[in-house]
Amino acid sequence: MIKTVLTVNPQNEIGTIAPEIYGHFSEHLGRCIYEGIFVGKDSDIPNTNGIRNDVVEALKAVKLPVLRWPGGCFADEYHWRDGIGPLENRRRMVNTNWGGTVEDNSFGTHEFLDLCEQIGCEPYISVNVGSGTVQEAAEWIEYMTASGESTLAKLRESNGRKEPWRVKYVGIGNESWGCGGSMEPLYYASEYKKFQQFCKDYSGNRLYKIACGPNADDYNWTRELLSHINKWHAKAISLHYYTVPNDWEHKGSATDFDEKEYYVTLKKTRYMEEIIDRHLAIMDELDKEHDISLIVDEWGTWYDVEPGTNPGFLYQQNTMRDAIVASINLNIFNSRCTRIAMANIAQVVNVLQAMLLTEGAKIVKTPTYEVFDMYKEHQGARLVESSIFNTETGIDGVSIPALSQSVSVKEQDGVKILTLTVSNASLNEDAELEITLPEGTAFDGEAQISVLTGDMRDCNTFEEPDRVKQARRTESWSGKTQKLSVPACGVVSVSCAI
Repeated sequence: MIKTVLTVNPQNEIGTIAPEIYGHFSEHLGRCIYEGIFVGKDSDIPNTNGIRNDVVEALKAVKLPVLRWPGGCFADEYHWRDGIGPLENRRRMVNTNWGGTVEDNSFGTHEFLDLCEQIGCEPYISVNVGSGTVQEAAEWIEYMTASGESTLAKLRESNGRKEPWRVKYVGIGNESWGCGGSMEPLYYASEYKKFQQFCKDYSGNRLYKIACGPNADDYNWTRELLSHINKWHAKAISLHYYTVPNDWEHKGSATDFDEKEYYVTLKKTRYMEEIIDRHLAIMDELDKEHDISLIVDEWGTWYDVEPGTNPGFLYQQNTMRDAIVASINLNIFNSRCTRIAMANIAQVVNVLQAMLLTEGAKIVKTPTYEVFDMYKEHQGARLVESSIFNTETGIDGVSIPALSQSVSVKEQDGVKILTLTVSNASLNEDAELEITLPEGTAFDGEAQISVLTGDMRDCNTFEEPDRVKQARRTESWSGKTQKLSVPACGVVSVSCAI
């Protein structure tokens, strides 16, 4: 049994946790868009304008704040005009990045922005820098956001949308150091400045422009990029980092792993903390006023694909190990909420560390989905000071901190609500926390408690969709000290008035 103290000081508010930290990512990759999100208006699967109703309802339930599209590597081969107008006139192309399948562009700009409206989330558009032109990017922004009598506004109207959309987030290129063009940082910085210059604000819309930042621990990219762009060019730079248990050729199985690989996976997840802090140190040096934020717009686990599936589709199962990965990452992002403006897990349906899995009309909510549901009350709340007397856990020389936590407060109907989320990475020791508040502050009311736990390999399947599911209970909490048990390989959330 791990016995420790979690000290919370709600009076020391650190910053607002941007709802966008709980963002998601959708790419034309495998069965994410087609079958996962979009089935077409003629499908027997219940849908609205071709978009699956069950997926929309599941994403609304976790308060999905922002959704990134169309990629990913696909974004730098995507030409937006191919995906507008009558379906029969849309270009059919080969998706060379992901499986060599034929992309018929039946899911395009109108469909994506309709999806965002159905969910109630902000769209995040990635424009094509790798194989696109400045004119193409500029005209896409005008097509989406301009009102009036311009040719592109009238074209949008002829395709069924009179009023312009509000599109806030625009990424200028994706992984420009790799699949987005194999560029050097100085070359990309020059291209970025040119592209962003011609992506204009129309009709009251205000763009939040995001530059392609580093791949994982490529600190030189951050330094070179920020030496050549400033707050007049970008509001944020992006960071991509995936948790890969072994190496890129033999990543490891999503479900068939031993205890050592479990701890190795979490140790590599914890590396996210060092990566972020070292990039932020460079940003502190070159952007002393913190005008440019960091966005982690691709993160999550990446394993070998499930046996018998297309290697280019990146379809993998999702276990309690992934739930712990999600919890650790979200706690890392929350704790740096003054600098991190957004994060986007990869990906939302049927790809990598997916929130949801679909098979025909069936849908499964993964353990990662459950964690996002447990953490959703942090969105827009104020992070407060918390510290924990941690202990190490692991096996065979692989050691990590056992516990990870976030604590936030928000006002609801004139009452201050404290939300605590904590995960226990240990596989063999439960944790008993003594939560202490400062003098003059006390718990006061019904505590809403959710617990997610299981064997490290436990997952939800179409045959057994509720094997990994939150157990919810309420307890009466009062006073400045409370006890909370966190099971081994478990995640717990608590919300209570103070």
